Amino acid sequence: MLWLLAAAAVVGLPVHAAQQRASAPAGPEAQTAASKRADSSATGGAAEMASPAPVSPDYRIGPGDVLQIFVWRNPELTVSVPVRPDGKISTPLVDDLVAVGKSPTQLARDLEAVLSEYIRSPKVNVIVTQAASIYNQVRIMGQVRTPQSIAHREGMTLLDAVMAAGGLTEFAAGDKAYLLRKGEDGKDVRTRLKIEALLKGRIAENSRLMPGDVIVVPESWF
Repeated sequence: MLWLLAAAAVVGLPVHAAQQRASAPAGPEAQTAASKRADSSATGGAAEMASPAPVSPDYRIGPGDVLQIFVWRNPELTVSVPVRPDGKISTPLVDDLVAVGKSPTQLARDLEAVLSEYIRSPKVNVIVTQAASIYNQVRIMGQVRTPQSIAHREGMTLLDAVMAAGGLTEFAAGDKAYLLRKGEDGKDVRTRLKIEALLKGRIAENSRLMPGDVIVVPESWF
């Protein structure tokens, strides 16, 4: 504003005319540019919000998951694919590869092994963009207010699951609850839980949960 008034004084332009030019609304081109900048900012924010939440390192891929497969320096091989009900995926140059039960890192190494027959030293990265399978669920049942399956997230604990289920019912035997988790041999391993003690403040009872865990809260017998 000050520089415009000074210039007006030099060239003899009336001060009030300079003030009008300084306060005049931006022209159509300036408005369009500002609008594009705002749209770009909004689009960038939406893209950040849409980015997938990371899964835990021990996550096991299951049917219904959607995977983003990146092949370094080979964009034509980079695709997004769903895991079929039979537990397999198909990508360019790779047909019917078993994905179910593997971690993203394990699947990436298997893809590299197959692709090495066609390209030199392939580097593959696998990201779970949509974790929808039962392998990513934690189930809580029995004497809780709302028995349900809960999507597992990194760092999820027993207290998180109990709170999501609305807490214990008045008939719950919380300190006789137990956790079922698949062992390396595929069999269920049963672990005792003390939910009532946890709700009373004994934080040591707040176990870390894993995808596929089942929490069972039995009924109390008086």
